[in-house]
Formats: sequence, C-alpha cells, structure tokens
Amino acid sequence: MCGITGWVSYDRDLTREQETLDAMTATMACRGPDARGTRVERHAALGHRRLAVIDLPGGRQPMTVETPNGPVTLVYSGETYNYVELREELTRRGERFTTASDTEVVLRAYLRWGAALADRLNGMYAFAVWDERDQKLVLVRDRLGIKPLFYQRTRDGLLFGSEPKAILAHPLAERVVDADGLRESLSYCFTPGHAIWSGMRQVEPGTVVTVDARGLREHTYWRLETRPHTDDVGTTVARVRELLDDTVRRQLVADVPRCVLLSGGLDSGTLTALSAAHLGAEPVRTFAVDFMDHAENFTSDDLRDTLDAPYVKDMAEHVGSAHADIVIGPKTLADPEVRRAVIGARDVPMTMGDIDFSLYLLFKEIRERSTVALSGESADEVFGGYKHMHVPQIQQARAFPWIALNIGAFDKDGTGVRPELWSKLALEEFRAQEYADAVRGVERLAPGDGPGGFDGFDGFDGFGGPDGFAAEDDFEYRMRVMVHLHLTRFMRYLLDRKDRLSMALGLEVRVPFCDHRLVEYVYNAPWALKTYDGREKSLLRGAVRDLLPESVAWRPKSAYPSTQDPYYAEELQRQAKELLADPRHDVFALMDRQWLREATGREAAGVDRLTRLGLERTLDLATWLDVHRPVLQLP
Repeated sequence: MCGITGWVSYDRDLTREQETLDAMTATMACRGPDARGTRVERHAALGHRRLAVIDLPGGRQPMTVETPNGPVTLVYSGETYNYVELREELTRRGERFTTASDTEVVLRAYLRWGAALADRLNGMYAFAVWDERDQKLVLVRDRLGIKPLFYQRTRDGLLFGSEPKAILAHPLAERVVDADGLRESLSYCFTPGHAIWSGMRQVEPGTVVTVDARGLREHTYWRLETRPHTDDVGTTVARVRELLDDTVRRQLVADVPRCVLLSGGLDSGTLTALSAAHLGAEPVRTFAVDFMDHAENFTSDDLRDTLDAPYVKDMAEHVGSAHADIVIGPKTLADPEVRRAVIGARDVPMTMGDIDFSLYLLFKEIRERSTVALSGESADEVFGGYKHMHVPQIQQARAFPWIALNIGAFDKDGTGVRPELWSKLALEEFRAQEYADAVRGVERLAPGDGPGGFDGFDGFDGFGGPDGFAAEDDFEYRMRVMVHLHLTRFMRYLLDRKDRLSMALGLEVRVPFCDHRLVEYVYNAPWALKTYDGREKSLLRGAVRDLLPESVAWRPKSAYPSTQDPYYAEELQRQAKELLADPRHDVFALMDRQWLREATGREAAGVDRLTRLGLERTLDLATWLDVHRPVLQLP
C-alpha cells in the first residue's frame, strides 16, 4: 500500500519543478513510510511513497519501462490479488519481468492492454500511468472505491493524489470550501465524485480518467448491473462460500505480518475462521477494540444490543487465535490531539466522533505488531446486514436509509449549526434531488429477464428449484434500491474512512467482502433469498455456519462500539467551553454560539445523543479550520 501524487502540465517544463513535486510527495509520507521516489519528465511529474508489503526489495516506484517510442511510468497504490495469474499470462505473451512485485505486473499489463487492463484486475488499487509515447496520463481506480484517488484540473493539465492534502500542497490549488462543499459535508448524501474542496474531484470507482493535450475523458469500466439470479438457495450458499474462501486465500498473501480485526460478529468471525483454515499451523492473529470499564457503563441502544467482548472471546478460543484486546481509556479517547490526528488524516470537516477516534487508536496499536489487517467492512452492505434494512418504515422511505433512520453518528437535522446557514444551504431540497438521482440509476429486473415461479421455501431444500424467481415485484425492487444505495454511497464513505485512518499509520487494511465477484453475485440475489432464514445476512450465515461457534453465528447485528463513559461527554463539554472563550474563532461562522453555551451548561449525565453529536460537530469543525486552514465561501 502506498501514496501517489503527480502533476501534468502541457505548457510548462516540469523538470524545473522538483521542489513542488517533493512538497506534494511529502504529504503522503504516512501512507508510505518505507521508501520515497519521484520521476519528472518535461510535461509530467510523479511522486510515490511506499509501504512495502509484497517483494520488499523489488517493488520500488515510480516504476518505468523504456520502450522504443518512449518511457512508460507507473505510480501505484494498492494490491492486485490475481497478479500471479496475470504474470503467468503476460509471460506466455512474451513479457519479461525483473521483479516479483504486483506493481510490475500492472505496468506490463498496461503495456500489453492499455487502459483495458482494468477489466482484468482483481484487487484494491488506485494508480496513474504517464505514457510518454502519447503524452497522456491514465488514472485508474478499483471497482468499489476501496483506494482513494483525487484530481483537480488546471488551465493546462491536472493535479492528482491519493488524498486531497497532496493536491493542496501545490501552489495552484486553492484551499476553498464553498457552499457546495458545506452542503455535501452536512447532508450525508455521499455524492459520487464529490471531494468537499472546491474544484477537486474524486476518480469514481470503476472509472478510468485519461488526460492529454486535448483535455480530460472518463470511461466507466465497471458498475453494478442488474442480472437474473437463477441459482437456488443451496447453490447460492455454496457459491458464496467458494467466493469467500478464494478471496480470503488471495488476500492473505503478504511478505509482512498479517492479522484480522475481530469484533465477535458474523463478518469478522467469517474472516477469522477462513484465515485460520488457510494459515494451517500458523496461528491467525486477531485484535479487538474495547473501552475501559465498558461492561459497567454499557446499556443497549438502537444499534448495539450486546457487548462485543464475550463473542470475541468465543471466536478467538474457537480458532485458537493469537488474540489481543486493545483497551482504550476515556482520557485517551477524548484527547484533542487524537481528534486533530483524525481530522488531519481524513481531510473532511466532520468525523464520526469517538467511533473514528477508537478506530484510529486501534490501528495505531495494531501497527506496532502487524502491517496488513483483514477487515469485515462492507459485509452489511453486501449481504443486507444493517438493522434499518429490515424496518418497514425505512424500507418504504423515499430518502437515503441512513438519513431516514437518524440514529447513531448521523444527525440529519444539523444540531448546533447556525439556523440561518442551515436554511441557506437548503439541505432538504438537496437531499431530495440527490436521492432521486441515485434511484434513477438503479436498473429494475424487467419481466422476462428472470425465470418465473417461486412458491416459497422450507429451510434450504424447498427454495427456488429449476424455476427460480419471478421478475422483481415492487418490494423486491425497493430492496434492490436499498442495497444499491448502500453499495454506491454509504459503503464508499466507510471505505474512505477506513483507508485514511489506517494509512495515516502505515497499516494496510484489506476488505475481502469487497471482492467484486462476490458483490456482483450477491447483489443480484433477491431479497427473499438474502433473508431466507428469517434473519439478516442469511446467505453469509448459511455459507460459514459450520466454521463458527453458535454464539457468533446467531449473534444479532451489533454496530461498531461507541463509548458510554460519562467522562467522554464531560470532556466534550470542557473543550467546547474553551472554544467559547475564543469569540473570534472562525467556527462560529458555522455553529450557533448560543446553542453551544446551552449544551455546555447541562449536566454531563443529561447530554443526549443529539447534543453529543452537536458538540462533536463543533469541535470537529474548529479542529478542521485550525488544521487545514480552508477559505470558506458561505452562501
């Protein structure tokens, strides 16, 4: 895993701009602590920071192949999990390799197939190729958006980077956040391609962006497509198991220490059990996060019915993992320097509060012992695991489900935001339009596309059969929309969050549930099949139940833990009071000073969820303004 950046200019001689490239590259040092490299041509400058994971001595970048018509140079971030097969195919076609790295496989695949190489890759990746032969830059991002890639057009070319901070280090990039960026930050719509910063964009998942002297062109090489699902339940469950087994096997490949993030749930239990099976005599390493005195402070809520710890213990003992609990105290969790580090890593105005901070601290501890971690992220989006997906009111709501729900870390009403700013941003209208645009892109299975005849089921054996399912009825289509919105919006937000917080510490987190083959297959399984046992994530449970202890296999969905320690709320109030003591702070152009006074005057025990979210938002925005120094252009 690495960090990449670069600059293409058709009117300048960039061989004179090494200092600027060095400054851009330096911002990616956290993503790549092991090595640094740059390459400058007349019209292209490329920078790379490396986290060495595969072929430690041989994967240095930028990597260049000299051709008779000019050099071709690659800067690459990510992992290609099918690089061994691609290498064999390329060797048969006459390519000769000088390293054992997947980076060289990607570069030689480009030489053989051009930008069409993206269709052949299985992995998580974001990379740039400067092709001197045609004086063009090719940017490629993986299908699900696991690895980030940003760009900003200039008068005569383009700037790009793994993170906005690489682009913002360039003197041509202005640190402007306008009304559109604030609207995106406060709406929780997670608009594809949006980057918050004015003039900046993300390369969308499954997309190739090509830049040459004629301008910029985009090509979508992959998207979620609606297809008939003809497999019965037994066949579907078997196929899910086959795909998961192959995916975990591929994603365990590394020349550095590996581990699994264990929460005691079905998702992480699946990865732990499959990893243990593949590693054989080598014990699988597992890590879990917990809070000091969490058992004493815990009460169930809308998202969390149970503590993680008992289920983590069951799973670790079941596979005999080398397990460690990372226990975080309230003072550490509330430390302003942790918030500052998270805001600096994510480049966004707001975090998910203590959920982000504990994840960052977990990764920090893991990095002392491992370089690669497997995470159960995205299983809920793929298999239909979120509780709100099974609530009739949310299923029928004409709104993004995580907004309609209005629980957890998202507050749709903007508690604490200045009322006049909230009104001028017209967020309700914005959300309605974004939702309409998102739903418009979800293809319905048309009559005749799928086989007919479904008469119900009885466990595994009475479901489907040779006739399979009828074409989608209204409810099945609503649930297709539900899953599609999560996969193309909500999941991308969570993937970006996980990438930034882990890579800020030089930890590579892999997400097996984002294997595009698995996503394509399960996406088209009807909702009735996804819930065939009357529970969430039926297909996943059916595929791996034999590998898990009963307690983990049947544990109800429980969200990532959030602290309930009263000290944390007290500390939020104390820090907010310090902010109130600085009446000239720019945050009060965004947040309501009177609301903050009232929120800090309450007893800590009376700080409810929305008040706590408002306090978190205020402190986040203040920290973001201090760290990133944006120029705000308010409506």
